[in-house]
Amino acid sequence: MTTATPPRPGGLGLFWAVTFATTWTCWLGAIAIGGTPTSFPTAVPYLLGGFGPVFGAIAVRLRRTRRLEPVPAHTVPVRQGSRLLWALPLLALAVATVAGAAVLADLLDGPAIDLTEGRDLVATAGGPAPFLISMLIAGPLAEEPGWRGTAYPRLRATMNRLQTGLVLGAAWAVWHLPLFFITGTVQNELGLVSWSGLLFSLSVFPMALLTGYAYEVAGVVASIAVHFGVNTTMALLNVRSPATQAAVLAVQITVTAVLLASRRNRPATGLPAQAGRRDRELGGIR
Repeated sequence: MTTATPPRPGGLGLFWAVTFATTWTCWLGAIAIGGTPTSFPTAVPYLLGGFGPVFGAIAVRLRRTRRLEPVPAHTVPVRQGSRLLWALPLLALAVATVAGAAVLADLLDGPAIDLTEGRDLVATAGGPAPFLISMLIAGPLAEEPGWRGTAYPRLRATMNRLQTGLVLGAAWAVWHLPLFFITGTVQNELGLVSWSGLLFSLSVFPMALLTGYAYEVAGVVASIAVHFGVNTTMALLNVRSPATQAAVLAVQITVTAVLLASRRNRPATGLPAQAGRRDRELGGIR
């Protein structure tokens, strides 16, 4: 007597197609229009493009619901409210990886920490509250329900944590490419063919691993917290120099290596695959 093998969760192809088609169409449109991300009408396709992973997630969820497909086994559901409390220490850890690396670079005769441009950025946004809200929406909320809430559990069905993080990191790096050609973006200021541009592209790999770890611990809320913590601290400290970027990369690689090793032998935290399951799921679109 043989046991039937549960079907592999589908939707990855649809997710990649919708995510990249939506984002790149919008961002290539912004490039064609010209102008900066804060000027009209460039701001419209620029902002919509950032939500490509969410659009991809929605498309996958609609198809899964229509076909009564199973929830992927590695989806992180709401089981206990206390799990959400992990988002706070993970947020602090994310901030520490950037701030600690900036201090390390300073101590090694790299660029000194300067909050002047960070304060100007907050003032330009209209104050701390608008700044923090904009940092939460642009990136964490626009991307994490897709990258971690949708693609991650499907990749984990056939890959380990390291492989999943590396695949998502590669996709994430390619997804960002049009931003190097939109005047006024951080990526455009760094330059595609430069040490800073290369280090930015490499930095998404430990970020993918760190947010993936957070997702497995406490779901999309935690991955959003990590993404938010890193982006906000990078912006406030104006991390642009290759020396500081390299320090951040080294620190985050070290931290993720330790975190992944600590979970090496732990069982997956996801749900068993069950067709048509409609349980509440943590902060994402599955």
